[in-house]
Amino acid sequence: MYIATVPNRNSPPAILLRESFRQDGKIKNRTVANLSHWPPARIAALRRALRGDFDQHAVAGPPTLGPVFGLLAALKQVADQIGISAALGHSELGKLGLFLVLSRLAHQGSRLSAVRWARDHAVAEVLGTRNFSEDDLYEALDDLWQRQEKIEQALYRRYLRQHSGPPQLFLYDVTSSYLEGERNELGAYGYNRDGKRGKMQIVIGLLADIEGEPLAVRVFAGNTADPATVPDQIRKLQDEFKVEELIFVGDRGMVKSRGKQELEQRGLHYITALTDPQIRRLLSQGVLQLELFSERICEVEDHGVRYVLRKNEDTAAREKHRMEDKLAKLESKLAARNLWAGQHPRSKPETGLRQLQGWVARHRLDELIELQIELQEESNCLRMECKPAAIEQSLELAGCYALTTDVTPAKLDAEQVHASYMALEKVERDFRTMKTGLLEVRPIFVRKEGRTRGHVFCCMLALKLAREMERRLRAAFGTTETNPDAITMPDALAALGRLCLLHWPVEGENIVTKLPLPDQSQQEILVALRVHLPAM
Repeated sequence: MYIATVPNRNSPPAILLRESFRQDGKIKNRTVANLSHWPPARIAALRRALRGDFDQHAVAGPPTLGPVFGLLAALKQVADQIGISAALGHSELGKLGLFLVLSRLAHQGSRLSAVRWARDHAVAEVLGTRNFSEDDLYEALDDLWQRQEKIEQALYRRYLRQHSGPPQLFLYDVTSSYLEGERNELGAYGYNRDGKRGKMQIVIGLLADIEGEPLAVRVFAGNTADPATVPDQIRKLQDEFKVEELIFVGDRGMVKSRGKQELEQRGLHYITALTDPQIRRLLSQGVLQLELFSERICEVEDHGVRYVLRKNEDTAAREKHRMEDKLAKLESKLAARNLWAGQHPRSKPETGLRQLQGWVARHRLDELIELQIELQEESNCLRMECKPAAIEQSLELAGCYALTTDVTPAKLDAEQVHASYMALEKVERDFRTMKTGLLEVRPIFVRKEGRTRGHVFCCMLALKLAREMERRLRAAFGTTETNPDAITMPDALAALGRLCLLHWPVEGENIVTKLPLPDQSQQEILVALRVHLPAM
């Protein structure tokens, strides 16, 4: 049975109770009663009763709390909307791959901990998966790695449709992530950005558009130098993404001679920054002059290569203050050592000298000062002698930086070149999100090469999802800088994690599952994320 509303030409609509039946293979309807004289509240109550909203009144006992539903449901809908679900596919491995992406955003941890976490969440109801184990998730990691290029291409095709063509500028940066174990097939010792001495690591290269939107990620052995990763990304852009014209933006010292040659051979262009030794070499050759570095952007061209120069006065002031602070701290250490030596006549000044020289070397002051033992009648003291000319020379490039590019001024002027390079900060922010922020790419709990690559790729997909959700939350609530009560990403995840299913027991062994209504805060978050929960 159901309630039908039949409009009348010049009268209020008729409210009829009807039922459907089949006759001679055809579905027909008949009116059981006319409810037009009923009050609206009674009609609404009957409509809800026919729909089954009050079935819990026939339950055999109080409800029990079921799995968390709201969190995975919201994450999956956003993943559907930005194309991640379709790119991963709807096979069993594709669904498990999607689970790995969603759980990386909501839970982090290892594959084993993800299996335990899944027991408290409505994974089967949301994703339609069967029961799975840790081995199934490892198989899904292998599948992610094997299909990584196809998935990236599918997402890139969606990107092209949304942006009406490829980006002109591609940002690229590299970071490292340390390993806790020693048996990872890609693990090696190299330049460790995490400050974890004695830890093996892997190197991660992230490719993004000018807004920092991740497009591709690659994993290299831990001892791979940053410039050696550039040719791989160049080949990827042209071979996989079919990009014919682009400007490659890389961090300081990233695009060196090998990368520039690769770009030139393929008819592509670059924007990068010079290291301090490179700047000093150009100064000695007369190509650049110190006077050109100022707050205003200055451009110099030499043999078809453009140099965009600028000096950040705030950075220069910080560098000068840092140098003064180091020298003052060294003077304090010298005074403390000499005082202690005066109280211990048998102490050896050579020992103190070695200790302080080690401190000086760690803080890179060994070329700026000289430590000496000064002979006195009663004791031997340590003395520091500064080298003013060396200190002045070390600070002359403080806050100065030089960008270099082979892009013609007709395509990008000096201001645009500078802004393009500054956009690399967005990639660095993505790395912070992946490594130490929301996604926690480390610690890495896998050993095989393919699974390591699959794990990092999973984190990149979760990063795309996180960026989209943060955009929607900022558009609705602002940021904590402008609104102290703004709902952040962790706030949203925590709020949706409170929305659980309810299991109502009925006669026999049957159970009716209901989804409670979200509270006001949860409803605002769902609206901001542009997702909705099922009515039943």
